[in-house]
Amino acid sequence: MIDRRLVTNFDWALIALVIGICLIGVLNIYSASAVYSMSGTPYYIKQLNWMAFGLLISLIVASLDYHILEDFSYWFYALLIILLIAVLLIGKRSLGATRWLNLGFFSVQPSELLKIVIIITFARYFNNYHAIGGLTLKDMLFPLTLLALPVILIMKQPDLGTATLVILIALSMSFYIGFRWSTVFSFALITVPLAWFTWAVYMKPYQKNRVLDFINPERSRLGSGYHIIQSKIAVGSGGFWGKGYVKGTQSQLRFLPEQHTDFAFSVFAEEWGFLGTLILIMIYLSLILWGLNIARRCNDRLGGLLAVGVTTMLFWHIVINIGMVIGLFPVVGVPLPFFSYGGTSMITSMVGVGILQSISMRRFMF
Repeated sequence: MIDRRLVTNFDWALIALVIGICLIGVLNIYSASAVYSMSGTPYYIKQLNWMAFGLLISLIVASLDYHILEDFSYWFYALLIILLIAVLLIGKRSLGATRWLNLGFFSVQPSELLKIVIIITFARYFNNYHAIGGLTLKDMLFPLTLLALPVILIMKQPDLGTATLVILIALSMSFYIGFRWSTVFSFALITVPLAWFTWAVYMKPYQKNRVLDFINPERSRLGSGYHIIQSKIAVGSGGFWGKGYVKGTQSQLRFLPEQHTDFAFSVFAEEWGFLGTLILIMIYLSLILWGLNIARRCNDRLGGLLAVGVTTMLFWHIVINIGMVIGLFPVVGVPLPFFSYGGTSMITSMVGVGILQSISMRRFMF
């Protein structure tokens, strides 16, 4: 028997914000892919299907008590480690990277699913570990070990963008618990040699070029700097009002690379201008604030940790993707949640929304 209080406390504001962004994204994907020659199902129809399936998954997750996730967190973690290893051994290689695992009827990107799993895993650890006066470096040894293994496997694919996101999500949850100043200082000292080691050992030549192009895009206008230059042209040419729906020259003439996925925001900015992008960003801001509000209203530590984890996951996706397309960050393969085309990204984000919904619906029970 379903508790009636769960139905009456269904968070309609949360789901309305998500559906609103999804529908704007579908319209944008239609425009971005209008010039593509496709024999199969159009991208915007596929995105609608992923949206519907994602909402179903979200409702299923919301119907479950989020405390169940704590019991299975380490099992989920072990499964994702196995999948990440399988990607390196038998994964599908595309554009110089091995990130996808073919499961027969569909392909899955385990690194995307890891974002949710690392949230659940860290929430379990911090829920059961109480540090007095803030987390010390010793307190962080176990969670950092849990974090290091999948991050190394993701960087071997290579996928520096997703690895960075997983690290940011984990650190954001740790900051929510609170660090001692000595721990912050220790992390600062470790960061410089670790960044150098990552640059020297793990980063591929094309990844290094992206960082160098971020510093000076003009160094390779027709090479590695082409993406960011064309994206900035698209965003800037939209002006205040935009050029109009399906009238963006950068997208319709196909100057923009990956314009229905990573650079979907550039298409939107060119067609709808500053005013349109401001409205979209305000909707995203409302979603982030709503997620933090769910964390604040939650009456137990686990729910607060999960809500913060999911909200920071969405936040860092939004900040990095938009920052990337306007030249504030290096180009990395980070999609805009609910907006960029992609099934695994949509499902991962919807699972996160389902967790937020489950927490919001059960706030009166604990």
